[in-house]
Amino acid sequence: MSQHTPILTLTVAATGAVAANRFVTPAGAQAGADANTLGVTRASAGAAGDKMPVDVLGTAIVESGAAISAGATLKSNASGQAITWASSGAKVALALQAATASGQMIEVLLIPNVA
Repeated sequence: MSQHTPILTLTVAATGAVAANRFVTPAGAQAGADANTLGVTRASAGAAGDKMPVDVLGTAIVESGAAISAGATLKSNASGQAITWASSGAKVALALQAATASGQMIEVLLIPNVA
């Protein structure tokens, strides 16, 4: 079972629909492919205008968008899920756990980033 240890969690107003356990932009939108992220939404989804807790420093639980190896550097896919960073996009986290497929919840270490 995954755990999380946030050091800093901010309340952010969603600017659109945001799924639970996805990367979020500084503007409060669900992150897209290669996006600079603020952090990861907690276990609740949000709609435009909803206040949602976003873990921005420490560890968080994020949904995988593909198979991921423990220790991999991660980025956001088009749906705000974690995928392995290869050569482009903002590096947003390090995988503390492996995922064998898309849709799995894994613990990640959040990395402050800029695109």
